Amino acid sequence: MGVLNADNYSEDALPAFTPMSWSLKEIKAAIPRKYFVRDTQRGLLYFARDVLMAVVAWSLATFIDPYFKQTVTSELLTPTGAEVMRWAAWGFYWWFQGLIFTGIWVIGHECGHGAFSDHKIVNDVLGFITHTFLWTPYFSWKISHHRHHSNHASMERDEVYVPKTREDLNIRDESDGHKIDYDEYFGDTPIYTLYMLVRQQLLAFPAYLLFNVSGQKNYPKWTNHFDPNSILFTKAQRNAVILSNIGIAFMVWAVSYSCSTFGMSTVVKYYGIPWLEVTHWFIMITYLHHTSPELPHYRGKEWNFQRGAAATVDRNFLGWQGRFFLHDVAHYHVIHHFFPKMPFYHGAEATQYLKTFIGDHYVYSNSPVFKALWESYNKCQFVENEGDVLFYRDKKGRAVRRPADHYRNSDTKIQ
Repeated sequence: MGVLNADNYSEDALPAFTPMSWSLKEIKAAIPRKYFVRDTQRGLLYFARDVLMAVVAWSLATFIDPYFKQTVTSELLTPTGAEVMRWAAWGFYWWFQGLIFTGIWVIGHECGHGAFSDHKIVNDVLGFITHTFLWTPYFSWKISHHRHHSNHASMERDEVYVPKTREDLNIRDESDGHKIDYDEYFGDTPIYTLYMLVRQQLLAFPAYLLFNVSGQKNYPKWTNHFDPNSILFTKAQRNAVILSNIGIAFMVWAVSYSCSTFGMSTVVKYYGIPWLEVTHWFIMITYLHHTSPELPHYRGKEWNFQRGAAATVDRNFLGWQGRFFLHDVAHYHVIHHFFPKMPFYHGAEATQYLKTFIGDHYVYSNSPVFKALWESYNKCQFVENEGDVLFYRDKKGRAVRRPADHYRNSDTKIQ
């Protein structure tokens, strides 16, 4: 189906993409072996730093309300000024505690990959504690996340951020000069689009865990991460799923008890909003890693592990804050997809070797991340029903890249 929706748009004129031909063994050989070495003590120091920052931030937050509510502060700043500054102080706390909590979640993510330590017991105990504290069923998510890494960018087998097809959205094929009025499908107002984007940022991760939203569409309707008999898990993994559920049940009790003891508003201010930020940052980071009009997806024989690993993008995520608080999880994600057991603190150096070896197949974006989020959400709408090398199309049915002629479906070429 030829796509010609604007006078200056031609499918044939798009930059052509040829999938990489190297083996994973060849790519790994280009990276010094020292970057694959895990240092448990070093990892524990990063974890201790995160916990210390969280405790200090929490402790400092206990002074916010008493200070700004006292009479002397109101007289100094005026009652309105004191109230404004009080909420500004809470906003400051929420921003940084949310980043700190997300960094702790990233430590659990490292544990899930076995990248934190050579010792499985260290990985699983620390991963279970950190992820349970942040409402993630550690073992259940670890299992599905491993499958995601093993099948990334495969239309048939990937676990999450699987693109919708033209057929999924009931959009007809374009052929023989027949034009589609894409506004009928994507003519939402910017306000509604923003609402849907905010909904994604706040609810997408719980929705994925509970209802498989954005997951593999070939799974049964009620697929979720809490059913030990789910298609996501084998019988041998059943007890690990149950243990994850016990951890989440403990958090239900702990938060309920805290609310009854300290009050719901207190729990929300100190813990609830920073946790909600973890959900936001985690979804934003992973969405932007895997969703870009420049990134390919594959079907059938054209997919392999290393091609899927390269179908991710490194981003300058929040500058120094992303590097310090989030342990480079967004800055050096491509190398992580190639080698998930490589510890995060080697990501920067190892990425330089990876870039040198794979060249143009390495994708990096320096676009401000909130701008990139808006653009990706609007530009990455669907992929075609046919073809083995695919790129996202936008709300006008246009792509920014196309497969090289050898990989193109003959029906996709403009005549």
